[in-house]
This record gives sequence, C-alpha cells and structure tokens, in this order.
Amino acid sequence: MIAALIVGCEIAFWLFIVAGLACRYLFKMRKTGALLLLCTPVIDLALLAATVVDLRNGAEAGTAHGVAAIYIGVSIAFGHRMIRWADERFAYRFAGGPPPAKKPKHGREHARAERVGWLHHLLAWAIGCAVLYGMVWLTGDADRTDSLVKLARLWSLVLGIDFLISFSYTLWPRKGKETA
Repeated sequence: MIAALIVGCEIAFWLFIVAGLACRYLFKMRKTGALLLLCTPVIDLALLAATVVDLRNGAEAGTAHGVAAIYIGVSIAFGHRMIRWADERFAYRFAGGPPPAKKPKHGREHARAERVGWLHHLLAWAIGCAVLYGMVWLTGDADRTDSLVKLARLWSLVLGIDFLISFSYTLWPRKGKETA
C-alpha cells in the first residue's frame, strides 16, 4: 500500500506543478497557479501521515516506508529547484520567456554547481534521516524498524560518495574544450 501511495504522491506532485504552471502561463490565473504550486508540500504531509499510521498500526517497516522518508527529504530539499526548473521551461515554451540557462559543464562554475547540489543532497539526507529515525522512535519496536536504520546507513554511504565526487571538481575542475 505504501509503495502505491509513494507513486501516487509523485504523480500528484507533478500534476500540481503542471496545473499550477498551466494556470499561471496559459490561463493567466496567477493566484490560482501559485496556490496549486503551494499545495505540493501537502502531498508530502499526506505521505508522511500515511506512513506513520501504517507503522503505528503494526506494519513491519519495509523498503517502501524508508523510500517514503527519502521521498519526503528529497521533495523538501529539491522541490523548489524542481519547480523553478519546470517554471523556466514552461515560461520559455508557452509564455515567450527567456531560454533557460544551461548548466555549467566545466570550470569553477561547474564545481560550484556540484557543491551546491551536494549541499541540497545533505539537506535531503538530514530531513530524510530525521523522518526515518522519527518513524523508528514512533514505532518503538527496533525489530520492526531495523530496515529503516539500515536504509539510513546506506543513504549515509551514498551521501559520502556523492561528497567525494562533487567536491573533487573543486580540486580538479573539468576543463573546457578551449583549455584542454
């Protein structure tokens, strides 16, 4: 059930974004568009509530419960960036806005973008792990929530690897074709 809810929340997240942007740019209903975009955190709260209720009702914590926590962390940490990304492209495509800026591919700008991306990952990890350990605490049964702790450890390893890769560009920046 939780896995289906995660998929449903992801679909709802993007439907609210598309509906908000359509209202903003196609139908010139800026307030309605802003309201729809502001509803995206409600989706996260619904997923969090359903996950906690499922665990409190005796379900054994599984990967889906952990993925729900990761989804919430990523959604909060990266949600604004994802909405801005979609907004820039929607404005360009449907409202005559400027073309979206391209991501830097080399040099200091690329290294900075990688560090900023890692900092967002760190924020997602902190929120997600807080949710994971909050679920462990609320459930109050270490045996039923062992998979959540293991998932937090795995995510910590992934965060460490991401740190090494992201910050390596600061020490060894990518060189552009003109400087190679």
